[in-house]
Amino acid sequence: MSDVRLASVQGKWILFTTVLGSSMALLDSTVVNVALPRIGRDLGTSLSALQWTVNAYMLTLAGLILLGGSLGDQYGRRKIFVLGVVWFAAASLLCGLAPNDIVLIAARALQGIGGALLTPGSLALIQASFHPDDRAKAVGLWSGFGGIGAAIGPFLGGWLVDGPGWRWVFLLNVPLALVCVPVALRHVPESADGRAHGRFDVLGAVLAALTLGFVTYALIEAGTTSLLALAGVATGVAFVYVEKRRQDPMLPLDIFGSRQFTALNVVTLCVYGAFGGYFFLTALQLQVVAGYSALAAGTALLPSTALMLLFSARSGALADKIGPRLPLTVGPLLCATAMMLMLRVGEHASYLGDVFPAVVVMGAGMVTLVAPLTASVLASVDTARAGIASGINNAAARAASLIAVAALPLLAGMGPEAYRSPVRFDAAFDRAMPICAGVLVAGSALAFALVRRPAPGCVRPECRTHGNVVTPPLEAKGR
Repeated sequence: MSDVRLASVQGKWILFTTVLGSSMALLDSTVVNVALPRIGRDLGTSLSALQWTVNAYMLTLAGLILLGGSLGDQYGRRKIFVLGVVWFAAASLLCGLAPNDIVLIAARALQGIGGALLTPGSLALIQASFHPDDRAKAVGLWSGFGGIGAAIGPFLGGWLVDGPGWRWVFLLNVPLALVCVPVALRHVPESADGRAHGRFDVLGAVLAALTLGFVTYALIEAGTTSLLALAGVATGVAFVYVEKRRQDPMLPLDIFGSRQFTALNVVTLCVYGAFGGYFFLTALQLQVVAGYSALAAGTALLPSTALMLLFSARSGALADKIGPRLPLTVGPLLCATAMMLMLRVGEHASYLGDVFPAVVVMGAGMVTLVAPLTASVLASVDTARAGIASGINNAAARAASLIAVAALPLLAGMGPEAYRSPVRFDAAFDRAMPICAGVLVAGSALAFALVRRPAPGCVRPECRTHGNVVTPPLEAKGR
């Protein structure tokens, strides 16, 4: 444990490199959707390949993010963080040079592994490096700057796609890594958890990733993969069996003994499943049907993220006063309303008349629910387990988004070439948005029925400023 002060030169370098590293992963989680139509045209891919371009990354990231944090605790947080940045950059280079969709999808899966190493590591370095008096402020700055990075992602992605080309969405990570790694090695002190004992639940991580992979493949390639669907069920059962018997599982099942924690994670599945489908399809709808450029499509979604950045901390403070039940009931309903408003976005849609009202209502709904959801998850478990609770919630959100991107085109009747036809895609989009809205209404009902005010004195989130619309903020272990 170090005692670096935030105002020192070293403290500023630590904050800079951790923000830069985590922003690489945050940017890729938001910019790729904007690039999908151009990727599809340039590589001549089907809709299922575009789904895999998104899901291959989320699959490995969701399956391995809990393991990534444990590796840092054992082998050194700086070491694993730097390894993650290098791995992520190398995979990004492969994405940018990919000659076909198969190589791109494989490289995206490798990117997810790098993201699983660097994402928890960046926050852990903040926690381990700074003096206790400066730690909360450092975490706040880290989450705030990270939110800004997520906010500019769609705008930056659209500019790159319309300018030098979609490959630069990935190639941009290489120079960022070339700056991040030397700074980390020179200025960030190494740290590890002395209580770590070297046993890792690798089997659990592999089974989790296989379960998600089999289920995702069965949904995307529907009609030809019944055996893979059964394999997904089998590996899921095996995962539960392994986690139940291990002394140090990646996913301690007894944490679900808290009814509040279980209920909140079910709400998370509903909320972020709907969000994943919404952001995946809306980026396509704006370009394929409404005729927006990639830059215009990315910019069109900025109000939602801007509202999150401006008001997420205030929303969390309000929920502390009134309790989480009302925000977690009203927030999903606002988001569902926004998705129904998106049905007005068709050919030659007006931004101010059609798109802007929907994204503003979406932003208001996300402001209302995201911070209270995170705070409630942390408050539903013992203080010592806040880190693992946050990790499980973050992984659940990513898994929900993964399944939604796989399942929603199937449920909406999108054929493999639907994104090439504005008429067909628009019709499928009009079927998909009510499905997402319905999932949000279900989440709202669950929150109203099951969520209760947490006990006084429970742990509170440190990442209060939040701009990432894809997943809930990740809290550090061992606070």
